[in-house]
Amino acid sequence: MFTVGYIRVSTDEQDLSKQKHLLLEYAQQQRLIIDQFIEAEVSSRKTPQERRIIELQDLLETGDHLIVAELSRLGRNMLETLNIINVLSERGIKITFVRQPELSTSGGHGKLLLAIYSYFAEAERDYISMRTKQGLAAARASGKLLGRPKGSRNKRGSLLTPFANQIREYRRLGLSVGSIQKLINPLLEKPATYNTFKYFMQHEPQDSRNQ
Repeated sequence: MFTVGYIRVSTDEQDLSKQKHLLLEYAQQQRLIIDQFIEAEVSSRKTPQERRIIELQDLLETGDHLIVAELSRLGRNMLETLNIINVLSERGIKITFVRQPELSTSGGHGKLLLAIYSYFAEAERDYISMRTKQGLAAARASGKLLGRPKGSRNKRGSLLTPFANQIREYRRLGLSVGSIQKLINPLLEKPATYNTFKYFMQHEPQDSRNQ
């Protein structure tokens, strides 16, 4: 059996080594040896070829084992993720999602769980994105000034101040720094780096509702 670890992060600001450590830790617990890693530093919006999915599919053969951190690392949405899983599982390739160990690619029950989980994961992302946009629109409608205040001494991360409450809510929901970056960046005039989000979360201002 040939075991492959697939790792993907959205930007070079994120850390490939953290995902790699997660996969290696799992392999050690299961007494497995990961023979090869395929790493990609690209957004999920890129093509399967750019995300090295095509290379991954060509590499794996019947009886091989694919280890991934979580479902969202494979595809850009529910349908694409399930399609990749179906293609691989039909070829007799075992797939393990370390952060979702209850999911299985074998049997009707396992495939049903995968479909349900993927649906709710995507629906939650869409819901959070919708709430963020609605909150931003409401803030603008009420005349609030969004963006980094002029003359701010703490310039690093201050452009995220208008979104402090949304970011705090995402953290409460358990979203990673990278996931929060994906949701907030489209709302900014200039995208912020991973380190900027991380710094802001470590030094975030008090809840604006209590000010």
